[in-house]
Amino acid sequence: MALMITDECINCDVCEPECPNGAIYQGEEIYEIDPNKCTECVGHYDEPQCVAVCPVDCIPKDPDHEESHEELLEKYKRLTEEG
Repeated sequence: MALMITDECINCDVCEPECPNGAIYQGEEIYEIDPNKCTECVGHYDEPQCVAVCPVDCIPKDPDHEESHEELLEKYKRLTEEG
């Protein structure tokens, strides 16, 4: 399941550089996560780095993009092969 950033985001800029897939970007009002690039850090780390550094706890799982661990790992492999 990809992650998402809620409107509780305070634009503190700490999550974007932590994303190993470049899935986090500045949206019109708050940071956003591209679900096609988000692997919840599977393949890179044991936990999502954006969640670990977020000071306001505004990065939950995105219920519109449910994926198993295996699907996230496959996405990781695709993304790293493309890069």
